[in-house]
Amino acid sequence: MNKPYILEFNKIGASQLGFITVAEAHKNVPFDIKRVYWTYYTPQDVIRGGHAHKELQQVIFAVSGTIGFNTEDLKGNKNNFILDSPEKGLYIPKLIWRDIQFSHNAVLLCLASELYDENDYFRNYNEFIKWK
Repeated sequence: MNKPYILEFNKIGASQLGFITVAEAHKNVPFDIKRVYWTYYTPQDVIRGGHAHKELQQVIFAVSGTIGFNTEDLKGNKNNFILDSPEKGLYIPKLIWRDIQFSHNAVLLCLASELYDENDYFRNYNEFIKWK
């Protein structure tokens, strides 16, 4: 599938003991996981993202707080997603522009299909929409 969509992950445990949610490559994550990173302490009045990837795929979680995503593909299809629960992940395939807004104290966890490569980024929106 070449568009972003929400993945539901199982929440295991009980409120008295706490919960665990598990992500596994090719079971509930549609790719090999080559990199994991998290962002935090992002001020809620800052818009992050502002980029797309040529090859990288991601599954992104809000492990704390709420994170909003505005996405756009090369055909101009736009979607909005809200991550507000640690058992919801947003799958973002390659060639999807994204802008991200964090709530106060939100923590974003990303599972990435590739190692970091600056050449994989579109950081200019006009270059992205002209890509064929």
